[in-house]
Amino acid sequence: MNFEYSDVCKDYLRRLRAFMDAHIYPNERTYHEQLKSFGENRWQVIPVIEELKVKAREAGLWNLFLPDSDLGAGLSNADYAPLAEEMGRVPWSSEVFNCAAPDTGNMEVLVRYGTKEQQDQWLTPLLKGEIRSAFLMTEPAVASSDATNIECSITRDGDDYVVNGVKWWSSGAGDPRCKVFIVMGKTDPSAETYRQQSMILVPADAPGVTILRHLPVFGYDDAPHGHMEVKLDNVRVPASSMLLGEGRGFEIAQGRLGPGRIHHCMRTIGAAERALELMVRRAMNREAFGKRVIQHSIWEHRIAKARIDIESARLLTLKAAWMMDTVGNKAARGEIAMIKVAAPRVALQVIDDAIQVHGGGGVSDDFPLAAAYAGIRTLRIADGPDEVHERTIARLEAKRWLNEA
Repeated sequence: MNFEYSDVCKDYLRRLRAFMDAHIYPNERTYHEQLKSFGENRWQVIPVIEELKVKAREAGLWNLFLPDSDLGAGLSNADYAPLAEEMGRVPWSSEVFNCAAPDTGNMEVLVRYGTKEQQDQWLTPLLKGEIRSAFLMTEPAVASSDATNIECSITRDGDDYVVNGVKWWSSGAGDPRCKVFIVMGKTDPSAETYRQQSMILVPADAPGVTILRHLPVFGYDDAPHGHMEVKLDNVRVPASSMLLGEGRGFEIAQGRLGPGRIHHCMRTIGAAERALELMVRRAMNREAFGKRVIQHSIWEHRIAKARIDIESARLLTLKAAWMMDTVGNKAARGEIAMIKVAAPRVALQVIDDAIQVHGGGGVSDDFPLAAAYAGIRTLRIADGPDEVHERTIARLEAKRWLNEA
């Protein structure tokens, strides 16, 4: 394994960093001021995002996540990883480059499994950044970490399907630009376990779709993106809205979640790096008990540990990306599971230490640390909780020694 970044990756990384320096970091305050100016009606498009999206497209920094060179940048997972890390330093910056979840995963689904009609209707405007989307899988009434529990029904009725159920933590469903949901539900409860589920495209404005409420994370509403509880009450869509075919939901989910999980991990490494940078700067610029905070041994220990942990997590992320590129997602599932557990844990510890050195400021909104902690804490649950991934890791490990048992 050679983790030297390719020349293509280095070129994109140089251009991306220059864009971040010129347009993203200087507009962090603008972003929050514009959002604050909306008052209670926070579910609006933030103007600076749309302005920067135009600049990003002009700079050729657009759809970087897509390996298809006709639709995206044509980068491998290993080439995209450092770029996603850079974007992860500012939580909202991924959207500027049309690389934000859940749109990335939904676009990948449409590229891989969508019909020409579905792609024309939904993929094309998503690729252009004209609309946004949501992925409706998790349900409040069941333990959705086991997706076989999902109860939402998708029933064939003539030339249509009728969808009924309640979903929650539907990230992105609060955005006024969100125009389509990918919904996972059961088409045949009597089929074998992993053939019961299907995925279907549902317009966000279809009759019977109701946003019941938004779900804050530690008090953060993540507007205008949001995480919504959505009721689907006899929602009728054409049969042509079915993705890939009835009973193919788990197949699509595995194709979608592999890249999505590693994209999250890449961005999480970036958030950890930003937190470490803030930690060191704060420790260097504050004095306590007669010397700079960074000169106290406890902070030398914490900073050193943060660097070691970040480097370890980055290498594991790059290994997983390299394996996805060389041997495929299935063969890399152990590495994907490991980094999905490791990256959020590392980032949360680094952010927590950064909060600590900032004192009272660390838990306020004067610094990005509290919001970063809230967002990354959800990643120990989203796209499969730690326990599910640890189960995968343990079973793969046990399988290695099965013949000797």
